[in-house]
Parts: sequence; structure tokens; C-alpha cells
Amino acid sequence: MEGLPRSRASPTSYPTKSHFVFALHTDSSLSLPLLLPLPSSGYSNIFSVSFPFRNAMTAIATAGALSFPISLRRSCKFSSKKFQGIKRGFRVYAVFGEESSLEDKKSQWGTLFDVEDPRSKVPQCKGKFLDVYQALEVARYDIQYCDWRARQDLLTIMLLHEKVVEVLNPLAREYKSIGTMKRELAELQGELAQAHKQVHISEARVTTALDKLAYMEELVNDKLLEDRNATGSDVASPSSSTSTQSSEVKRKLPRKSLDVSGPVKPYHPRLKNFWYPVAFSMDLKDDTMIPIDCFEEPWVLFRGKDGNPGCLQNTCAHRACPLHLGSVNEGRIQCPYHGWEYTTDGKCEKMPSTRLLNVKIRSLPCLEQEGMIWIWPGDDPPTPTLPSLQPPSGFVIHAEIVMELPIEHGLLLDNLLDLAHAPFTHTSTFAKGWTVPSLVKFLTPASGLQGYWDPYPIDMEFRPPCMVLSTIGISKPGKLEGQSTKECTTHLHQLHVCIPSSRNKTRLLYRMSLDFAPVLKHIPFMHYLWRHFAEQVLNEDLRLVIGQQERMINGANVWNLPVAYDKLGVRYRLWRNAVDQGDKQLPFSKPM
Repeated sequence: MEGLPRSRASPTSYPTKSHFVFALHTDSSLSLPLLLPLPSSGYSNIFSVSFPFRNAMTAIATAGALSFPISLRRSCKFSSKKFQGIKRGFRVYAVFGEESSLEDKKSQWGTLFDVEDPRSKVPQCKGKFLDVYQALEVARYDIQYCDWRARQDLLTIMLLHEKVVEVLNPLAREYKSIGTMKRELAELQGELAQAHKQVHISEARVTTALDKLAYMEELVNDKLLEDRNATGSDVASPSSSTSTQSSEVKRKLPRKSLDVSGPVKPYHPRLKNFWYPVAFSMDLKDDTMIPIDCFEEPWVLFRGKDGNPGCLQNTCAHRACPLHLGSVNEGRIQCPYHGWEYTTDGKCEKMPSTRLLNVKIRSLPCLEQEGMIWIWPGDDPPTPTLPSLQPPSGFVIHAEIVMELPIEHGLLLDNLLDLAHAPFTHTSTFAKGWTVPSLVKFLTPASGLQGYWDPYPIDMEFRPPCMVLSTIGISKPGKLEGQSTKECTTHLHQLHVCIPSSRNKTRLLYRMSLDFAPVLKHIPFMHYLWRHFAEQVLNEDLRLVIGQQERMINGANVWNLPVAYDKLGVRYRLWRNAVDQGDKQLPFSKPM
């Protein structure tokens, strides 16, 4: 009795077609019928139970403990006369009516309604005389059936609700919880984002294919022009024999080469007629000075009373003392030797201990734009606009670093415009683990100083007179090849400015920006980490470029045998040669 389960079934789950009849009688043959509604279990069994009166109260208590509903259904029309022939006994007759089962249906609530029909496990007691324990076992199965029946009825209601919703609102054909809808919406958004990504990848691949086609077309045109020139030469100078003509037709033009050898020549004045960014704005405070060398001349930067930057010759007019050793006093730079003070236009406004003379030292046009200080060192009037060196939209600047390097700025630009050396030179830094491609190309328009590397996801541009901009697509650390820049989701943007301090010294400005991980900008001392990494990369290059410079000074040609991946470096050198020769129209640039 104690091990029997107790459950409470809803009154609505009891059909009216079945009954459970108890007949209780005593020694005086008093028959006390007790009518109990019993749920239909879908089978027809009739059984009787007889036990002494002393067990009657126990049975009734058990029935109460099992929560049999007594007054929820109509009474049966069973007569108690059939029990009057038996004395001192308790008999139970049970009649189970037939009822059709609910058709199995699948729904999204399957976990709740996936309960086994208990009718297959009920003991077969038809026509048998059972004791009270067997009767209670049958009752337990009936209670299980009540639970199963209630679930099926609830399922029917919910399925009907679905149909009502489907009729009333076509947009709500499925009943879903808020959590389910949120989850499915997130999945749909993820699928949509993936589809957008695939579209962008396809666009990038089409662009790459078109660029490669243009590159191949350029090679074909060059070859046709080469053959045409060779054929024209043969026609103009016919040979005396057929074999000679054949050899002349097959003759190829000599490979183009550049002569970059010997000591560095003095800079052509035309190279100075450009705007040069020489410092970052954040480094030039109101009370600080920045000494620089540009084209072998010393200059000093400081801010005037209005906060605007100025650039003066770093030599006092009095006794040639370096001005940067002094201080800034009320927007004027003060010489540390005798206290002479100069404004940003070079005029001396204060001469302590003597009569003020009309003295002025040389100054350069100086502007501030996009976090950088620019100067115009040439003699020609400066252009009214400055080029923009801002990173692309979506990027955040993380590091701005200045370095002084013991190499000529042209050699440094040659190095920065070359990526094919990375798997061999930068094996301890950013190119660690890179594979060596079978073919490296730099794809660029027929007339331009920008393009992209194949197979590396890197876009690169040389911007006159001394800037290199590059955008690196980051897919996986150490595995940059195999995708174009547009196919990568995260990028690193770099700006290198190579200022010609002298013929064997370069002032390098480096700016690094990211389009991801903005939190890195707010980590303390992160700037020092970026500088350390930049110095590591540059040191890998410096030991090679310094060796180049030594051999170049001794007569070696550092551009003796250019190949296909040297295209951007070669174009820079052709541009630089045109500047040094004083050409009015520079190559790879729009007509002025």
C-alpha cells in the first residue's frame, strides 16, 4: 500500500462513459452501494473483488488516498440487489466503457505529450475474482490512464489553437515562446550575415579576377609592342642573309634596369617642393620643442601664442647656438645663450641687455592637419592643400612612433615597397610561419603607384614624395596568404613617412591603426609594446639595408636585376629619377 503512487488528475480528464461500483454490506445484509466514477481505459473488463468487512474501511481510505473523484459524475444505474446474496463481504464490480483513442500527432510540444499509453500494460482481469491489492493495481493503471488522457486532451486543445491562429493570423502559424522566437531570429540574422559575407567574398574574387586580367592584358600589350619594335628594326635594317633576319626577329629587348649606385647625390631642389609631415601633433606641446633635420638642414618646431605650430631654422642669429637647447617663453623660442627670443615667423622680438635690432631667421611654411605637423622646405610657393593621411573609415589609431634611422630615405622606401622579402627576413616577427609562395606578384594599374599583393592580402600605395600606406588583411596569425584584403574581416593599416634628414639618415614616422579590438587603445603602457614590436620589425630590415647602403656607396647597383614583384619599387625609382632630372611631368601622376 505504501509503495503505490499518488497522483491527482484533473476532473476534466474523466469521461462519463465508465464507472467503478463499490457494494458494501454487513452481517445484517444491509447493502450500501458506493458509486465511484472510473475513467474509461479503452477496454472492457468486468471483475469482482470480495474481502471481509474489516478491510472495507482500509479500502475506502486507500481509494481516498488515490484521490478518486466521487461526486464529479452521474451515478450509475446499477442495482444493489445483486449484492444482497452475499453476507459479510465487500464486492467491487468495474465496467470500463469503450472510447476511441486520439490520433497520434506530432507537434513542437512532443516532449510534454510523449507519454506511453498505459492500456497496453493493464493486467487482464476480465471475469476474475481479485483481492484488494490487485484491485488497487488496476486502479493505479487507471490513474496513469487519467494522466495520459488529460495530456491527449490538452494536446487536442493546443492543436485546435494552432488552427485558430492559422486562420486568424497567417503570420503566426506556429506557436512559439519569446525565447524560441529570439533564438530563431538570432539564427536567421547569423545566416543573413553569412550570406552577406559570401556576397562580399564573391565581389572581391571578381575584382581580383578583373585586376589579374588587366595585368595579363598589360603584359600582352608590352609583348606586342616589344615584337613590333623588333620587327620595325628588322625592316629598317635588312640583313644580307635569311639566317641573320631570323636571328634578328627572335632578338629580345634587353631587360630594363635601374642604376642606383655610388654615393648618394645631393638632393635635387625639386624634391623639396612638397609638403612633408615631420612630427605628430601629440608630441608637440605648448612648452616643448622638436628639433629635426630635413634635407641636411637643422630645424626646430614649437607652438606660438595662438597654439599654431611654427618651424624655424635651429640656429640663433646671434652666435649660431642651437635654439632647441633653450625654452619656449610666451609663444616665443628663447635662445639658451643670450636669451634672444623668436616668434613662429622667425622675427626676433626680444634681445635682453642690448638694443633691439631688426633680426629675422629663416622659417618654413608650417601647418597642422589630421594630427600631424607639416612643413614645406622648397623654394616654390606651397600648394594650398595638404594630402590626407588619415586611416580608412572604421579604423582607430593605436600607435604613433618616431624613429631616426641611419640609412638614406630612398633605400628605406625601396624596402617598405617590397613584400616578397617578408618570409625570408621577418621570420621572428609578423611573417613567422609564412610559407614561401611559388609566385609573388604586385598587381597595379598600368599607370599608378598603388595596387595589391598576390597571394598576400595586402594593399599598398606609394604617395609622393615619401609616404607608404598599406592595409593588411588579418585572417589567421601567421597565415595571411590565400585571401584578398576585402575577404578578411579584420585589418591593420600602416603609414610610413620617410623624411630625408640627410644623405645617410632618415626620420621615420610610423602610424598604426586597427579596425578591431578598440579596447587595446586604453590599456596602460600599450604604446611601449607597439614601439617594441615596431623596432623588432625594423631591426630585421636595418641589418640588410645598411649592408646595401655600404655596397651602394662602394659602387654596387642595388637595382641591377629587377623582377616582377619589384614593380612598385621600380615605379618609385622611375618617379624619383624624373624628379631629380627636373621633368615637368612626373610619371605615374595626373597632369597638373
